[in-house]
Amino acid sequence: MTEKQRKLDERYLRMARIWAENSYCQRRQVGALVVKDKMIISDGYNGTPSGFENVCEDDNNVTKPYVLHAEANAITKLARSNNNSDGATIYITASPCIECAKLIIQSGIKRVVYGEKYRLTDGIDLLRRAGIEVIYIEVNSD
Repeated sequence: MTEKQRKLDERYLRMARIWAENSYCQRRQVGALVVKDKMIISDGYNGTPSGFENVCEDDNNVTKPYVLHAEANAITKLARSNNNSDGATIYITASPCIECAKLIIQSGIKRVVYGEKYRLTDGIDLLRRAGIEVIYIEVNSD
């Protein structure tokens, strides 16, 4: 990877972290940006589906089962636009779960850049098995 690409990846990852601040989730805020040809074509953060109350956790601080992950929000938002994600890069503040990894594979995204490791690696493992370039970049807090 070139130094120029590395700097771009770091910038988009920082932007995804800022985008995560839109999440109403208390336990964890995650952001995602889909970039193609140096243009952001979609964005997402974890939260409830459109039209639902913006409460992600129940009274026991457990995430409600219908909360969408940031990647799922960004990819499904693309379905309602004139853009497509063939060959795009997705920047995610946290490593994707296996369900989001399946969406990433099916969407034609070719690169995944993430900034926080999760205890489970099944999503990352599946992406690599599918031939998707996976890059971990630890983003320093500002």
